[in-house]
Amino acid sequence: MIEAVRGSAAVSGGPRPTRPTAMTMVIEGEIGAEELADIGEMLLKLSFDGVTDLVMDLRGVSHLDYRGIPALARRAEVFRELGGDVKLAGLSSYLFTIFQAAGANDAFDFFADVGDAQRSFHDAVMVQGH
Repeated sequence: MIEAVRGSAAVSGGPRPTRPTAMTMVIEGEIGAEELADIGEMLLKLSFDGVTDLVMDLRGVSHLDYRGIPALARRAEVFRELGGDVKLAGLSSYLFTIFQAAGANDAFDFFADVGDAQRSFHDAVMVQGH
């Protein structure tokens, strides 16, 4: 179950409200292949809405169906091709093992907590921009 999506918007000079460019998606419970496909679809919608920095908070996930992970990894790659990036945070060692078994441990950056994942986007910009 996707519990919540929280985001922050980039500040712009105009009076028009801005859409978030950075978001954290909080996911909880047992996630099957169908739910992973839904999450993958959400990635594309968020990208089209201008989100570039997405952290998936998996602290509340007790199980993931490994069969849905390759499709999620492909959607994340499309998200990256559209100019964004997806980082995973809060995985238990059990969930990380599932990602490894599905062959997707190289498809994502993994972080112990959400704050580290969020900061990694800023750190990457700092390194690129010096």
